[in-house]
Amino acid sequence: MEQVAVIGAGSWGTALAMVLANNQHNVNVWSHREDQVNEINHHHTNSKYLPDVKLPSNLVANADIQEAVENAKAILLVVPTKAIREVCRKLRPFINTNQTLIHASKGIEPETHKRISEMIEDELGEGVHDQLVVLSGPSHAEEVALKQPTTVTVSSYHLKSAEIAQDLFMNEHFRVYTNEDVVGVEIGGALKNIIALGAGISDGLGYGDNAKAALITRGLAEIARLGTQLNANPLTFAGLTGVGDLIVTCTSQHSRNWRAGNMLGRGYVLQDVLDQMGMVVEGVRTTKAAYQLSQKLNIPMPITEGLYELLFDEKDPKHVVDDLMNRGKTKELEDLSSFL
Repeated sequence: MEQVAVIGAGSWGTALAMVLANNQHNVNVWSHREDQVNEINHHHTNSKYLPDVKLPSNLVANADIQEAVENAKAILLVVPTKAIREVCRKLRPFINTNQTLIHASKGIEPETHKRISEMIEDELGEGVHDQLVVLSGPSHAEEVALKQPTTVTVSSYHLKSAEIAQDLFMNEHFRVYTNEDVVGVEIGGALKNIIALGAGISDGLGYGDNAKAALITRGLAEIARLGTQLNANPLTFAGLTGVGDLIVTCTSQHSRNWRAGNMLGRGYVLQDVLDQMGMVVEGVRTTKAAYQLSQKLNIPMPITEGLYELLFDEKDPKHVVDDLMNRGKTKELEDLSSFL
């Protein structure tokens, strides 16, 4: 039994906190919202994010970040990409070298083009390099909270840190693999949200399974193309944090990115979509970052480019699809050389 702090009380943070609590760890969830803290502590619910789910009694909430991480063996960071730096600055005075730092956020920072772990190191210092672990994979919070079978990956530059995270989370409902490819795990987890937006748009336009299968497959090629340029292991993209996460995010209505894309495909404008979602849609911000990075590195990513034009240049969704379908001829196997 360990003391674990979870920083972030959204749907994914709460679901992962439940896994830890079900494994008999003492879990302290930090939220900046007093009303949410009170609801978790007094009613054992988090109704905005996981309605109709009862939280374990050994899961408590705290609005004081110092108290939340005090005596914690591990700290799990589950906040939106745009909040990573601010939250890390709050954490910095209270962490120590004996703690394992796990993050389960998925995104890339626009302008800097940094992955989450790089952002965390920027704010907490290079000394945390070997303490950092990435948790990623095909996993909807709603299903994890209901103890439906789920499999994820944890990755770290230091295998022992990954194994600590594996031991904390693994149980009969939640299987955890280790993977030493931090770059590939983070890139796969971030970029699949872009393709999920596209899958939602395709469905919103009324296109069928053929179109979505093509989008997922060609999207995977784009992810691998960029990832391998950043020195990721290409085999990672054939695993849980690549094709696995891509499938679940592109095909389920649980996916915020799919739902947002679906609304865009049906004619909603971006700001109205974001307002109605009421939760962060990571794929929007990641599309901007990935597009910028692909331009900087001169890597062809036509799906990402088309979605960038749709999101930020207000290009008509059907015109984006038409442009993708009318691109010049190419050879599929040459274009999938990232996997070889």
